[in-house]
Amino acid sequence: MTRFAANITMLFTEVPMLSRPGLAQEAGFDGVEVLFPHDIPAADWKRALLGLPVVLMNTHPGDWSAGERGFAAVPEAVPAFRDSFLRSADLANALDVPRLHVMAGVARGPEAEQVYRENLAWAAATAPDLTLTIEPLNHEDMPGYFLADFDQAARILDDVGLPRIGLQFDLWHAARIHGRAETVWDRHKDRVAHVQVAGFPTRAEPGGGGVDLTRLCREVDALDKGLWVGAEYRPAAATVKGLGWLAALKARDRAIG
Repeated sequence: MTRFAANITMLFTEVPMLSRPGLAQEAGFDGVEVLFPHDIPAADWKRALLGLPVVLMNTHPGDWSAGERGFAAVPEAVPAFRDSFLRSADLANALDVPRLHVMAGVARGPEAEQVYRENLAWAAATAPDLTLTIEPLNHEDMPGYFLADFDQAARILDDVGLPRIGLQFDLWHAARIHGRAETVWDRHKDRVAHVQVAGFPTRAEPGGGGVDLTRLCREVDALDKGLWVGAEYRPAAATVKGLGWLAALKARDRAIG
């Protein structure tokens, strides 16, 4: 059965952050994702989670207001990358988060790619209990971000060649970058370590845009890799009013199982 996680940075924003895991659990989600949980102590998170697993978080991005978007591919920021990675890995371990998305940052060129590969290898050796993910982000939403193409990501993963570093397949970004998210999925699904869904072209509730969510979930299950499907979208109204997609997919699982 497909396991669904609510991205509580984007969902249930009607209430404070630490109140969101409870709402996610009530809504039928099996776990949560958090983009940047770093400024809340682990003890507070543990009380708020009510036993719900955090299945994915990001490395600390640095000063977001100053334009920083992580450091893994930024040649002049290797010390900053290592500091941010260690901070993030410590929190992930404290909360039993199995997957850590390593943010590449704003950079370009061959030197950036070389540094990116080296930093990914260092991170995998430094945190052997974590699965690391890399995620292409489209340049309209994230101008200048180094990793902005799924084929580029696949090539880097193949070059690094470490099984605990995988692709984070975000349906929204795949569609924005390449036009057809299903084509990207078909080409790269064997590299995927985490899945995220949203509607296209609005990034509201999942559905539309030529993507068959039932097929996607069926293939996620068939890969038999313990993957999660994260709901990372901007609700069109109150979050709980737009969860028909979740109910429908869970009903499919009950009918099959």
